[in-house]
Formats: sequence, C-alpha cells, structure tokens
Amino acid sequence: MSERYLDANGIRLAYDDFGNAEDPAILLIMGMATQMTAWPLSFCQGLADRGFHVIRFDNRDVGLSEKMLTARIPSTVGMMLRAAINRPLRVSYKLDEMATDAIELMNALNLERAHIVGVSMGGMIGQILTAKHADRVHSLTSIMSSSGAPHLPRASKKVTRALLKRYLGLVKPSLESTMAFQRLIGSPGFPQSDEELKEKVRAAFQRSFYPPGFARHMAAIMASGSRVDLLKTITTPSLVIHGRDDVLVPLACGIDTARKIPNARLEIIEGMGHNLPESLVPVLTDLTAGHASAVTSSLSLSAASGAA
Repeated sequence: MSERYLDANGIRLAYDDFGNAEDPAILLIMGMATQMTAWPLSFCQGLADRGFHVIRFDNRDVGLSEKMLTARIPSTVGMMLRAAINRPLRVSYKLDEMATDAIELMNALNLERAHIVGVSMGGMIGQILTAKHADRVHSLTSIMSSSGAPHLPRASKKVTRALLKRYLGLVKPSLESTMAFQRLIGSPGFPQSDEELKEKVRAAFQRSFYPPGFARHMAAIMASGSRVDLLKTITTPSLVIHGRDDVLVPLACGIDTARKIPNARLEIIEGMGHNLPESLVPVLTDLTAGHASAVTSSLSLSAASGAA
C-alpha cells in the first residue's frame, strides 16, 4: 500500500485507491478513531475486481491524516454529564465537517459522483453526505451504524464499562488491551485467529497512535445528535447492513436506520458483531458490490433510454 496526500477542506488527508480510475468510484469511510487500513485489503481489492475504483482515506484526527493539534481535547466525563442534562457540548468539530472533508476529497480527486460506503461513525458521515449532497452520490451503504435517534439502545454493559475504563485512563491502550476489546465487540459467527487479530492491532499501533483523536471523534458523534430528519429526506438507493450480534451498536440501530431512509434495503447478518474480520469479507463484498452494481446498471439503462 502506498499512501498519498491531498488538501481537502483546509486539512491534509491521507488516502489510497484500488482498481481502474475510469470505473465507477466507491468511497469508503471508516469509523471512530479507526484508520483506513481497517478496511481489509481483500475487501478493497474484491470491490475493484468487481469493476469499481475504490478509494479509502483516513478521517481527520486519525491515521496519517492531519491531526487537529490546536483543537481542545474534550473531557469524556464532562461530555457525558452535559449530555445527561441536555446541555450543549463544546466540541472542535461535528460529523457535518467530516462529511465536508469527504466531499472535498472527492473534489480534489475530480470525482463527480461516487457510491458511498461507511462503517459505524463512517456510516453516520455517509448518511449526512448522502442527505446533503444527493447530486454527488450514486448509492449509500451504511454498515453497523445508527440514525442517532435518542430512544435507541446503547452498547452492552460490558462494552460500556470497557470504554469507560479506557476513557478514564484506568486501562492504558496496548496491544493486549486493544485485542481484548476487539474480541469483546467481535463477530462470534466469524471468529478471528489470535494471529490475525494481533497482526491487525500491531500494524495499527505502528502506523499511528493518537488518543486525542479518539476523544474528539467521540465528541463529534455526541454533539451531532440525531440524523432522523435527514435520513427521511434521502432518495438515493440505500443499503443498510448490520450484524445480529453487534454489542457496540445494537441491531436495533441498524433496523431504525433502514426504517428512516425511504425504500432502504436491510440486510441482517447472523453472527456478525462490530468488526471486519477476513472471514466476513466475502459476504460484505457480495452485498456491497451487488448493491452498487445494481444501481450502476440502472443508471446506465436510464442514460441509454434518455439518449434514445
């Protein structure tokens, strides 16, 4: 993999791509405090082999993209207390700004339109991008994400405790503690070997380690609130993928997302949790490429019909 860099929305973003630049584009948007390399190479190459130009990038404040060094680092406890009493959160940026990052990345790459695929927080960003820039989006695929509706269930108690311990500094980020957390939120129906998991975590630590970005991404999610009204305006063909065994973003969140987007298709995957193990890649590739291919074919037929 060879990263490249460009300026988008006033910041420097790291990206790479797969496939033929003349093919329809798929833009992959990763989740909270997670680097673009969490998109498995086999998934990216699999989409490219199905006839797509695949672009993935590091969001701001993570990986090799620009860090918001002058931005405040929010107190997680303070944010939770303010949210509990419905007080506005003071944050450096929200998900809307991150959606603008993605649009400006497309502009810099001269991509008029793209199929948008987002996972977790990336799904939230993709939802905003699709709703606010419909003319730039062929299709949306929202994976293990949420509408942000306040009534939806939260992460399981075990996951919440693990996150709080990390936020409060009671558990220091390390190879072992990160692997333990990944096992906690992983996919029971698509298990990872210790070797696969260790290699992924080690590679991520070696590539970049930047805890302040984690706090600011969490703050952006919390401050951005519900996207329900936005989702109701989406007319772009949309696919929602969610795992039945997701303990970080429960299945109800995916179901609600699909219900809020008009005519969205929902795919529930048995045994899938909140990760992207290699054994899950064939399923995700088929669903993602199948959705984008169907939309691309429909657009081609419409264009041919119009020309006739």
